[in-house]
Amino acid sequence: MAAIAEGVEKLSVEDKPTENKPTNDQADADASDDGDSDEGEGATNGATEGAAKKKKKRKPRKKKKAGTAGAKVQSDPPRVPVSQLFPNGVYPEGEIQEYKNDNTFRTTSEEKRHLDRMNNDFLKEYREAAEVHRQVRSWAQKNIKPGQTLTEIAEGIENGVRSLTGHQGLEEGDNIKGGMGFPCGLSINHCAAHYTPNAGNKTVLQQGDVMKVDFGAHINGRIVDSAFTMTFDPVYDNLLAAVKDATNTGIREAGIDVRMSDIGAAIQEAMESYEVELNGTTYPVKAIRNLNGHDIRQWSIHGTKSVPIVKGSDQTKMEEGETFAIETFGSTGKGYVRDDMETSHYARIADAKNVPLRISSAKTLLRSIDKNFGTLPFCRRYLERLGHEKYLLGLNNLVQSGIVADYPPLVDQKGSYTAQFEHTILLRPNVKEVISRGDDY
Repeated sequence: MAAIAEGVEKLSVEDKPTENKPTNDQADADASDDGDSDEGEGATNGATEGAAKKKKKRKPRKKKKAGTAGAKVQSDPPRVPVSQLFPNGVYPEGEIQEYKNDNTFRTTSEEKRHLDRMNNDFLKEYREAAEVHRQVRSWAQKNIKPGQTLTEIAEGIENGVRSLTGHQGLEEGDNIKGGMGFPCGLSINHCAAHYTPNAGNKTVLQQGDVMKVDFGAHINGRIVDSAFTMTFDPVYDNLLAAVKDATNTGIREAGIDVRMSDIGAAIQEAMESYEVELNGTTYPVKAIRNLNGHDIRQWSIHGTKSVPIVKGSDQTKMEEGETFAIETFGSTGKGYVRDDMETSHYARIADAKNVPLRISSAKTLLRSIDKNFGTLPFCRRYLERLGHEKYLLGLNNLVQSGIVADYPPLVDQKGSYTAQFEHTILLRPNVKEVISRGDDY
């Protein structure tokens, strides 16, 4: 989920939640499945014709292979919780990258390895959420086609995440334990970020569209934020290649004690080395200068640090133990976004002042937001899914009172095309782990 550059748009990083009050524990993992597999081939009868007097050889007892029969596989669409696919609670590790230059000592320090092992619960929750993201997006990439409505695409992804985390989010507090880290973004063409269809939206995905798919999965507030771009015409291949290269460059440059300005400069250099030819016109790919990556905290998709994607003067450093969303956006337009269109994304402001509310619907809605989302972002469809009706007056009052932040869609100039790729990385004591890495990107 994109962060807006500080001081450029009205919704800066400082407006976003930095902590969460709920303390719900993660649901217990499902019990292990035991079972037997198909048996090995038995020995054949040793007797031959004409040797009837010989004793027949007894077929040996078939040996059972441990732990294979009854093993669960993912359904289509994905509905099996990943805790049942990994009953021992050990989830796949993300891509491991060593730190560059002066930080190489961390990979050989016994003390750092010991500290890393102490973070097992933290890593388990992140890796479970990452596996949910990988499995859901794998299904989405195979099944999303032109002609589908954005609503059915978003709900397909969101239903997958809820099922695979084991949290449908319909019972009070359940979504805070696990589920969607934020609404599924489906931003098309010149719209770069923060767009998800509101209820009743009939927009249909077209063959020539460039769609950013940005969604988060969380377990116990450990949010995995990852995004990719889908196209159905090879003319956009260079645009996607530019942004993917830029994101991987940012991941490679990131590390403990690395300055944000250095990361931004490297990202911009990679991104802007590409061009795209559309309808006979060549467009340079521009990094969208007022969109950033960001740190992630428990139950808070945007922390207080921003990761620029252009050269700048920010001397802030990344620190050990932090989690970052490294995301980059490229555009064939101006490389600058502004607020536009109907708002769908909202989030409770963690440190909002205690403001008296005089509208009863606002009070009711705030109680529901606190109990069901805490500081996790939500959208209008999520409120309606919980049974809320005629809530807009109360929601707007919460925004005007500074209790809830609204995040309008962010667009470049009309007629331009934008792309996004994003991964979540963990700055572990001895290595960095690209927790959301998959075979796809």
